[in-house]
Amino acid sequence: MRANLPGHGLTTAQRSICAMALCVLSACATRLDPAPVTDLSAHASAPAPTPVNVAPVAPAPVVLAPARPGYYRVQPGDTLLRIARSNGRSDHDLVAWNNLADANHIEVNQLLRVAPPASANAASADEPAPVSAPAPTSAPDNGVIALSWPVHGPLLGRFDDTRNKGIDIGGKPGEPVRAAASGRVVYAGNGLRGYGNLVIVKSDAAFLTAYAHNRNLKVKEGDSVTKGEEIAEMGKTDADRVMLHFEVRHDGKPVDPLRYLPPQ
Repeated sequence: MRANLPGHGLTTAQRSICAMALCVLSACATRLDPAPVTDLSAHASAPAPTPVNVAPVAPAPVVLAPARPGYYRVQPGDTLLRIARSNGRSDHDLVAWNNLADANHIEVNQLLRVAPPASANAASADEPAPVSAPAPTSAPDNGVIALSWPVHGPLLGRFDDTRNKGIDIGGKPGEPVRAAASGRVVYAGNGLRGYGNLVIVKSDAAFLTAYAHNRNLKVKEGDSVTKGEEIAEMGKTDADRVMLHFEVRHDGKPVDPLRYLPPQ
């Protein structure tokens, strides 16, 4: 008896299909290479990097050199008008000498020229002096100047260098305010808050006098005045009563006017 062999009694097409199936099975059975395995354990167990906070390093403070003579370093709260007034100049001078595009924009620590440059001095020396304007009488720069009383009235407030930079003198509305010393008017206006209608007269390189709260001004910037000449009318602009606030500055610093005025 013959054993039944695979494919016996099959058609030709059936035998072909069986042969192809056997070939595929044999190929799978004889493959010995293991499937690649990727080990992810090392990546899974590695801790995440800890962020490090680096404290910012504060920049070293900038130490500015002191302003040399003829210059001023702007401080917080300064205005160009206040700087000019303290140095016996007009704000127009400071704008020109520092080539400022905007007089209302100055920055803290900015260095400003408060004395005329050499070229300005040379130009003024070449110009002929005006004949009609009287030359101001200058006191020597020795820390002493002889003043006369700008008005005669009761002393309402004394100098104390903190709350009052000058003295306050009472009087009547419209009473003449006279120049305490000869000089040139470097400011005449009401642009300085708290002073009302103000006149500033520069007598020499060291001294200037200031007259505040006036009703009307009789002079303008650039005018030359003589000691005792009427420069304003007494009033109470930016004040709660009629009075003259009178200041004296030496090298830009307020000093007690009573040191330079004769006894009333």
